[in-house]
Amino acid sequence: MDLKHNCSVKLNDGKLMPVLGFGTYAPDRIQKSKVNEATKIAIDVGFRHIDAAYFYQNEEEVGQALRDKMADGTVKREDLFYTTKIWATFLRPEMVRQCLERSLKKLGLDYVDLCIIHVPVAMKPGEELVPKDDSGKIIFDLVDICDTWEALEKCKDLGLTKSIGVSNFNHKQLELILNKPGLKYKPTCNQVECHPYINQSKLLEFCKSKDIVLVAYSALGSHRDPKWTSSDSPYLLEEPILKTIAKKHNRTPGQVALRYQLQRGVVALAKSFNEKRIKENFEVFDFELTQEDMKAIDGLNRNFRYINFLFAVDHPYYPLLEEY
Repeated sequence: MDLKHNCSVKLNDGKLMPVLGFGTYAPDRIQKSKVNEATKIAIDVGFRHIDAAYFYQNEEEVGQALRDKMADGTVKREDLFYTTKIWATFLRPEMVRQCLERSLKKLGLDYVDLCIIHVPVAMKPGEELVPKDDSGKIIFDLVDICDTWEALEKCKDLGLTKSIGVSNFNHKQLELILNKPGLKYKPTCNQVECHPYINQSKLLEFCKSKDIVLVAYSALGSHRDPKWTSSDSPYLLEEPILKTIAKKHNRTPGQVALRYQLQRGVVALAKSFNEKRIKENFEVFDFELTQEDMKAIDGLNRNFRYINFLFAVDHPYYPLLEEY
């Protein structure tokens, strides 16, 4: 893959996905207006792949940024690749389209480029994002992910989304869909936590064998929202080996972590609300890691996750008990 600016990968449905994406998840402490601002900066810098979700509760702000950038002539709608996700409380087949249509309404767009199932773990439907009982336990729902997938296929047929995929699925859950009788469309991608501390090499190999693109979130390991991540987690960008490689190439550890993914055929999502870092994160197309660099970074793998979804460990579809 020749990694030039705006380089894209071809999905199994023929659509193109830019190999570098801008992530828009923001912890509660970040003002929603910052998300709007950062998205506009990202587009100005060159990002064309914007990764968002119903669950992030900021699609109005992201959508406004996209519309502003289309209005001022920076981009046309067809230049952008926008991803949203069906949240856990909408996994019943009759609710999938409703979730997507809510996102479209907030965005002010007619369609998204990619719509994915956010997690395989269903929660009780309703307006609460994370429904809990009186004792504070999450209330789950049992939905066959193949039924959810069929509903997503219908959304594609309706033109509400160009492509469809999944997120946080293990290889067995992907196989459930791939082997589903009457499958109309294969998942184009599986978006999972992936960085040098958990490089997902087995899942990557599996996905490549099925023509499914692996998309890496937390690619910079910088996801430190206390709701999801314990405060004593290691700082990936402080990793001495990444720092040494970065110094050699006159780059930042973050740029090295992103470049690592691109060279192994993974689409990387980079999230930042800092203008300097947003720019830096896009400057990964004009240098190349050597085979030794790649091997050294492979050697950092320790199957460490910043996000374990431990709240869902009792759900039959909890994805992380499998090795990959």
